[in-house]
Amino acid sequence: MWCLDDKRFRMTLKSLKSYFENSLLERYPETEITSFFFMLTEKLLGKRRIDVVLEYNEIVSEIEIVKFKDSIERLKNHEPIQYIIGETEFYGLPFKVNASVLIPRPETEELVSFIHQNIKNKISNSEFRIIDIGTGSGCIAISLAKNLPNAKVFALDVSKEALNVAQLNVELNSVEVEFINANILNWKQDTGIWNLEFVDLKFDIIVSNPPYVKVSEKSLLRPNVLDFEPHLALFIEAEDPLVFYRNISQFAYKTLRTKGQLFFEINEYLGNKMVKLLNDEGFVDIELKQDIFGKDRMIKGVKL
Repeated sequence: MWCLDDKRFRMTLKSLKSYFENSLLERYPETEITSFFFMLTEKLLGKRRIDVVLEYNEIVSEIEIVKFKDSIERLKNHEPIQYIIGETEFYGLPFKVNASVLIPRPETEELVSFIHQNIKNKISNSEFRIIDIGTGSGCIAISLAKNLPNAKVFALDVSKEALNVAQLNVELNSVEVEFINANILNWKQDTGIWNLEFVDLKFDIIVSNPPYVKVSEKSLLRPNVLDFEPHLALFIEAEDPLVFYRNISQFAYKTLRTKGQLFFEINEYLGNKMVKLLNDEGFVDIELKQDIFGKDRMIKGVKL
């Protein structure tokens, strides 16, 4: 055992790694613990994995040990490592994250790739407009803006706190995105933000990864999601899991240009229902796409 009050105690990077791994073995697989450790050494010590391995005998300061102990306790409580270090990577780009935004998922990277492959050769001028509805950290909007520099990108979210994080990520990635603080479920109203922001504005691409988890399904979520990620971005109050998809589809049909495209990330169990919904709303060339695990995860529709 070791104690910070023991002035004779000296901990090396190698012994810190052993202590870190032993502290978390009951809660996480070994490979995941190792990944956590090296993410923290890069964040807290400024050392890459190879640096740590080459400097295993280097002494770690007491202040640094305290930071690792704090991280261990947070991990024991199932707090996501991305919130602990305050950042993550998405589509090859760095993003700040905190408890105001969802942690970007790999399947959302597939959605961005799906969009990019569909439109990368179709942007001929700066009037090409994209809007990301429910942007959260801004990961979709910013990744598209970075890879499609000729497009004008908008991003909408109901949460001001989320938009504050997204603005930080815009600056971090040196792109331009115009943010709008509004509730997409209120878009049919004739007054307020909608008239101010969307008068005569038409889009070529509308994309969204909206909330679709019913409150009654909370018990199905893992603690690291349920206890830490923002419920506003996860759950719908109604028992209709399509409420956001339906509203966004109707908004899209009204605001997309002819042959404009609508993209959604979806719950894997909603594939057939989403095909019917887009058909009912008048979209054509509907494509339901699976992710790398073979799950229905993305859908595209085209406005006539």
